[in-house]
Amino acid sequence: MENESTKPASGMGFFERYLTVWVILCIIAGVAIGQFLPIIPHTLSRFEYANVSIPIAILIWLMIYPMMLKIDFASILDAGKKPKGLCITCTVNWLIKPFTMYLISAFFFKVLFVNFLPENLANEYLAGAILLGAAPCTAMVFVWSHLTKGDAAYTLIQVAVNDLILLIAFTPIVAFLLGVSNVFVPYDTLFLSVILFVVIPLLSGYLSRRYIIKHKGLGYFENVFIKKFDKTTILGLLLTLIIIFTFQGDVILNNPLHVLLIAIPLTIQTFFIFYISYGWARVWKLPHNIAAPAGMIGASNFFELSVAVAITLFGLQSGATLATVVGVLVEVPVMLALVRVANNTRHWFEK
Repeated sequence: MENESTKPASGMGFFERYLTVWVILCIIAGVAIGQFLPIIPHTLSRFEYANVSIPIAILIWLMIYPMMLKIDFASILDAGKKPKGLCITCTVNWLIKPFTMYLISAFFFKVLFVNFLPENLANEYLAGAILLGAAPCTAMVFVWSHLTKGDAAYTLIQVAVNDLILLIAFTPIVAFLLGVSNVFVPYDTLFLSVILFVVIPLLSGYLSRRYIIKHKGLGYFENVFIKKFDKTTILGLLLTLIIIFTFQGDVILNNPLHVLLIAIPLTIQTFFIFYISYGWARVWKLPHNIAAPAGMIGASNFFELSVAVAITLFGLQSGATLATVVGVLVEVPVMLALVRVANNTRHWFEK
């Protein structure tokens, strides 16, 4: 195991440092499994409820659990006394992000790509992008926060507040931008995701922390127990990638050009939103462990909800659904790039 002196200045160990390599290998492995061993994705697809994949849910739980262990729950009250980070997150997520997603995507699909996409397909891709833009991340932000050494308690507060806003704001924003009135929010997907990705890991972390400290002491908990999970988050992330690309291999191979065309505005939007939040946090002189998660939660997307709504509104084979699926495909590689950006710019923030 590496000690602190052998880690690079970014704070990432050898495994995390070359995470891009492992991600590429996992993407290739996932696509290959889907093509040559189709029985695997077929079997895994049977374990799904309310558009949430149970195998992926388990892996995300494994990714989040180690971070929940590190939360000193008394510090949650202190986190609520620091409103600046929440102000940035909520403003960017709900007053900026959905509308910049619309403008950027419309510019690419209806102007730059007008010779590559028929008008009806461009409109469907735009609709899918809007659904992604109106649903900020819930679960995976814990992973990105962990990789940037974010404040775990504050990240939890940010996620909780945005989930509450999501219940109220998602439908009117989507209805306004899509110009439709029959937006149906699959609340079973929304509530199941929150329970699986937030409530269960949170309770597990709290009970584990309390039990271990009570019976083994704080020193054992911090120096032995938590360290057992050092690689759990990364391994869970890589296994999640394999499963995702096992399911989506056909999308990539059958629509390579359209996948690329959709990925371009989604990637630009992700970087744009991250730098708005991250830069704003720097101007306000927030610490890096609050600034990085604030940037991440707006940049990433609640793709389970987006895909479910796209299928409900436009159908499984629609361009809107394809756009939300591409959002799933670009999510992890792009967010890992932003993790690297955040870690390499830690010196921008006062300690």
